Amino acid sequence: MPATPLSVLDLSPIVRGGSAAAAFRNTLDLAQHAERWGYTRFWVAEHHNMPGIASAATAVLISHVGAGTTRIRVGAGGIMLPNHAPLQVAEQFGTLESLFPGRVDLGLGRAPGTDTAAALALRRTLQADPDDFPNDVRELMAYFEAAQPGQRVRAVPGAGLRLPIWILGSSTFGAQVAAAFGLPFAFASHFAPAYMDEALAIYRQRFRPSDRLAKPYAMLGVNVVAADSDNEALLLASSGRQSFASLRAGRPIELPPPSKEWTREPDAAPTDADRTRVSFVGAPDAVAAGLREFIARTDADELIVVSHIYDHAARLRSYDLTAKAMGLQTQD
Repeated sequence: MPATPLSVLDLSPIVRGGSAAAAFRNTLDLAQHAERWGYTRFWVAEHHNMPGIASAATAVLISHVGAGTTRIRVGAGGIMLPNHAPLQVAEQFGTLESLFPGRVDLGLGRAPGTDTAAALALRRTLQADPDDFPNDVRELMAYFEAAQPGQRVRAVPGAGLRLPIWILGSSTFGAQVAAAFGLPFAFASHFAPAYMDEALAIYRQRFRPSDRLAKPYAMLGVNVVAADSDNEALLLASSGRQSFASLRAGRPIELPPPSKEWTREPDAAPTDADRTRVSFVGAPDAVAAGLREFIARTDADELIVVSHIYDHAARLRSYDLTAKAMGLQTQD
């Protein structure tokens, strides 16, 4: 049985004492390794006003990653569509698809990817209605159709290009949109799993086949920290625990170094923060067993892996161990 595809979601983390420039170097280095290790796609995500996340100019960063790789799919997981005019997104991703033909994914979300103040700075208004998201998706998709005679506004580049469009979600709303449009669906179970099962059921039950996708295809986000031992992995994972706790408290921070004070004991009961994320932390065999059980329970078509690890070498090691434990094939 072939291995379930694994992909990478990278937020270009800015570590404490680091810089965005260093984060971008590490992002490209991770993408190049992920390509060799057999990961399917490498996505970056739009976030704003976050001291520890450097991927705000998402399309620009995708171009950087695409230019430094040759086979792995590159894309957005995702673009927060209410922040942008659909034409603008079509032009940006038409440009990317023209630069890296057959390799670009466009994931669309309806959240702002930031706080209210930054959303106002981005949009110049707070009147945008998230419930208009389906209409924005429809408009965006139309820009990728072949231009028609007399069409007054067209995406150049963009018109006539065929790149995969995904709908992202952390609730049932995105599942309904993906099902109605017949598009692949990516659920943010790595930070908001509460509605995962319900969203998957809605997506699969209501899916309408389209000229883009014949049957449902669901990808789930998972946090993974793999290391040579359970204890080492638990220590490495403490960076992400600190960062997530600060974010939940409304104080986003740069990714901090590991801390024993924030290290979860192997047999400790999960905290409320742990329950709001799907995470697999430990030695390779334990991580692989957990991932396989999760795939079997959810019937996921693909997993996209997030690894919030302070040390870049340890982050590379985590992705490498995960790829090998899950049976991905190394590419020459």
